[in-house]
Amino acid sequence: MNHFYKRFLLPVGLLSGAIIGAGVFALPFIFQKVGLITGFFYLFIGGALYAFLHLLYADTILNTPGDHRFVGYARIYLGLFAGRVATLITIAGMVFTLTVYLVLSISFSNLIFSGAPLMKLFLFWTVASCAIFFNIKKLAFSEFVITLAKLLIVGLLFVLGIQAFFKESVAVQFPTDLRMLLFPLAPILFAMSGRVAIPTLVKYFRISHDAHDYPAMRRAIMWGTALPILVYALFVFGILGLSPEVSEDAVTGLSLSLAPSLLTLVGLLGLLSLWGSYIAVGVDAIASLSYDFRISRAIRSALVVGLPLAFYLVGFTSFLGLVGFVGGVFLGLEGIFILSMWIRAHKKGEGLLLKNVHPLAVVSGFILLVAALIYESFMFLL
Repeated sequence: MNHFYKRFLLPVGLLSGAIIGAGVFALPFIFQKVGLITGFFYLFIGGALYAFLHLLYADTILNTPGDHRFVGYARIYLGLFAGRVATLITIAGMVFTLTVYLVLSISFSNLIFSGAPLMKLFLFWTVASCAIFFNIKKLAFSEFVITLAKLLIVGLLFVLGIQAFFKESVAVQFPTDLRMLLFPLAPILFAMSGRVAIPTLVKYFRISHDAHDYPAMRRAIMWGTALPILVYALFVFGILGLSPEVSEDAVTGLSLSLAPSLLTLVGLLGLLSLWGSYIAVGVDAIASLSYDFRISRAIRSALVVGLPLAFYLVGFTSFLGLVGFVGGVFLGLEGIFILSMWIRAHKKGEGLLLKNVHPLAVVSGFILLVAALIYESFMFLL
């Protein structure tokens, strides 16, 4: 049992806890807009794509000597210019992602207690920023516990909402507006991304003396990526059943139809999701600044802690806009870099975690990521 806990439950909780975050709250609104068939189609495609990307990234880490992060691997395998582009992706993506969490922290705090919005913002920001500096074992344990709490709350929302869901008139067909066909892609990429937790997961196996237990690592990555799909499906069914008017963040509509106790549960789910993901993103950002840029601890801590708050205070407050932009542009580019790095690191198409990768899988990954990048860039320009 101890073996199963350390080699499966903890790493699965670490990865799935990093994935299940702010993106889940965009899904009910998206599913309502495009229909259930389209929504679930993209959810399963996004899950398969990120299971693939997570395995490729872990494989690249395992095959590269030394300690690096995303920018370092890009520099090693793709060259100095690519490393500079990866630097921009890492820093900007981190800032905007953490800003998304800050945007939602006020909404979900409103469901639990009253007070000035900025007071709630500073409270969440302070607690989450301090938790970033947990050590690796504490981080793994905390993510596991948080994931269990999320599953319990999502399960309750599903039970409460599933009966009403079948009574509601929810679209199940494909959208008639062709421009909406790519609308779910970037937000779902945002919801399924767990790249920031992969270096931590690999390091966890290394410090647990299981660095060469590739089957266990592969299972942890596959299940850690698959579990959020089930959680997201339950959440979508529950919210669509409970809320006749679904808002972009799945909160406003619920406040009109749920009892205070249920609103508190939704608020707790939101804050737990934000807190766990905020930690994972912050840890990876600090590690990247440390290993790849060699800047002082004070400066990298100030950047990771201070920039998201500054961006929020200057006006970056649109939830769905930020989710789509980060998912399509920054995560799209990030995925393209991961595919390219793995190709350069494994010219024969064979790795430690994946054997004999078919070229069609790589090409399909490129197509999805480029489609999201082009769509969200176009929407941003509009």
